[in-house]
Amino acid sequence: MLATGTQAPDFSLFATPDQKVSLSDFKGKRVILAFYPADWSPVCGDQMALYNEMLSHFSKLNAQLIGISVDGKWCHLSFSSDRKLHFPLLSDFEPKGEVSRLYEVYDDNNGESRRGLYVIDEEGIIRWAYLSPIGVNPGADGIMDALEAMNNN
Repeated sequence: MLATGTQAPDFSLFATPDQKVSLSDFKGKRVILAFYPADWSPVCGDQMALYNEMLSHFSKLNAQLIGISVDGKWCHLSFSSDRKLHFPLLSDFEPKGEVSRLYEVYDDNNGESRRGLYVIDEEGIIRWAYLSPIGVNPGADGIMDALEAMNNN
């Protein structure tokens, strides 16, 4: 994974079939990047549901959550609607895994993003990074600890 203290690479991916979102859109705000393997897998569904429940806590700490996987924009739209998610899911579909590769979380063997988390500060600097073991929901404790530590600095 990319090292803490480094500038997070900017990117632009589809959030809906006709709207792109860029990391630079959130300048001045903290960003949580949650890379995950696939929309409809059990662990990913639970992870995204947990983060959806945590949105008000993230917001209080000036943080925007963004989910990223190699699923297509239509798949994300269906999954997000079905699970009633209130944060953007970005499609790293074509070229497949380009942003996941940029953030060093792409799994060439499976053709999916690994379950990687990044917390990025208001200036675009990576302040925390974590790669979860395969099949394990990383939860939100690490994210919250990282965000709260940023408040204490």
